[in-house]
Amino acid sequence: MNDTTGPAETPGVEEFLGTKPVPRWRRWMKFWLPGLVIVLLILGIAQCTREAPPPDYITEAVVTENLSLSVTATGNLRPTNQVEVGAEVTGPLDSVLVDVNDRVTKGQVIAVINTEIIDQQIAQSRANLNAARAALAQAQAQFDIDKVQLSRLEEVRRLSGGRVPSQIEVEQAEAAVERDKAAVASARANIEAASAQLRGNLTTRSRAVIRAPVNGVVLARRVEPGQTVVASFNTVTLFVIAEDLSEMQLRVSIDEADVGQVKGGQQATFTVDAYPGRRFPATLERVDLASSSTTQAATAAAGGAASVVSYEARLDVANPEGLLRPGMTATATIATQNTGKAMLVPNAALRFRVDKKEEEGGGVFQPQIGLEEGKQQATIGEGSRQQVQVVQADGTLKAIDVITGRSDGRRTVVRSEQLKPGMKVVTGIKAAGK
Repeated sequence: MNDTTGPAETPGVEEFLGTKPVPRWRRWMKFWLPGLVIVLLILGIAQCTREAPPPDYITEAVVTENLSLSVTATGNLRPTNQVEVGAEVTGPLDSVLVDVNDRVTKGQVIAVINTEIIDQQIAQSRANLNAARAALAQAQAQFDIDKVQLSRLEEVRRLSGGRVPSQIEVEQAEAAVERDKAAVASARANIEAASAQLRGNLTTRSRAVIRAPVNGVVLARRVEPGQTVVASFNTVTLFVIAEDLSEMQLRVSIDEADVGQVKGGQQATFTVDAYPGRRFPATLERVDLASSSTTQAATAAAGGAASVVSYEARLDVANPEGLLRPGMTATATIATQNTGKAMLVPNAALRFRVDKKEEEGGGVFQPQIGLEEGKQQATIGEGSRQQVQVVQADGTLKAIDVITGRSDGRRTVVRSEQLKPGMKVVTGIKAAGK
C-alpha cells in the first residue's frame, strides 16, 4: 500500500536552536531610541530658554469717596440705673415674694423678715413710755403740792410780820419747789427718750418688710425663704433690680492711643454675639477723665511687657424691643471723623514694593504684604511721601508719588498730581497656579 502524505517541512534556525523570535520593535530600538532622546532634549532646552510670562498682578481701582474714621472698643451692656436691695434688719426670712425677671413697682413688698423679736422690743418701748408718763404725772403732782406749801408759808410770814415761819422753813420750802421742777423736767425728758426708742423700734419693724425702691425688673435674687439675714456694716445684697431696660448703657474701654479722638455726642454702632450681623445704634455720652484700668501687654520686640492704659466711655443705648440684656459683651465702633470726598487707595498698594534687582532685569516682583500693624503705621503715616505702582496699557508698571492722609486701617486718603480716580494700582501678585 502506497503512502499518500507529502514531504515534511524543514524547521527554522530559531526553532532548531530552541530560542524565541525577537520582536521587530526591539530589533529597531537601536535606531529610534537615540532619536527620541534627542527630541526630548531639544524640547527641554526650548522650555528653559523661552522668556518667563509676565506676572499676574492683583489690582484695585483708585476711588473718590468719603472716608469715615472710627475707633473700636469692647465692653458690656448695663442698665441705666441698677439698684442693689439689702436688709437693715437681722432675722430669718418669712417669705420672698418675687423672682428673677419679675417686674416690680416702687413700694411693692418683695420680702418679709420675721419680726417676733422686734415686736417684743416695741411692746417694751411702749411700756417704758407709759412708765415715763406716769413718773411725769407723779413729779407734777409733787411739784404742785410743794408749790402750794411754799405759797402758804409766804402768806403766813407776811401776816405775822416776818416772825413766823422761820427763814429756814421758807428756804426749805423753796428748795423743795425747785427740786420738784427739776423732777418734772427729768420726767418729760424720759418721755421723749421712751418715745424716740418706740419710734426707732417701729421704724425697724417697718424695715423688716422689704419693698422695691424703684420701678423695674428683678435681675437677681440671692435669698430663699427661711434663710437668716444678718444686718452688718456691709449690707448683704438680697435682690438686684434694674430700673428700666428700655434705656441701657454700654461701657467700653478706650485705649489711650484713641482717647484723643472720641468725645461726647459722637454716634456709634455696636454688635453682640446674640444677634450676629445686626448693628445697634448708640450715642457716646462721656469719656472718664481718670483711667479705668492698666494692663500688661507683651512686646515681641523688647521681649518684655508694657503698660496699656484705658479709659471708660459710656454710650447711651435704646432698647425698645428688649433684645439687649445686661451683661452682654458688645463691640462698639465710634465714628470719630469724616474726611469728605477724597481720593482713596488701599493700604496694600502703599505697601507694595518692586524688587530692584529683578526690576532691572524685568523679572519677579516682591510685594510686602502682611506687615505688622506698627510697621504699617510707621510706613503709611499721615503726611508721608509714598509710591504706588499703576498698571499701564502695555502691562508695565509706573511708579507714582503720593502724599498720604488719614487712614481707617484699610484705605488711606492720598494727594497726587499724577494719580487719578479709576487708575488701577497694584496691591500684590497672584501666586503661580491660581
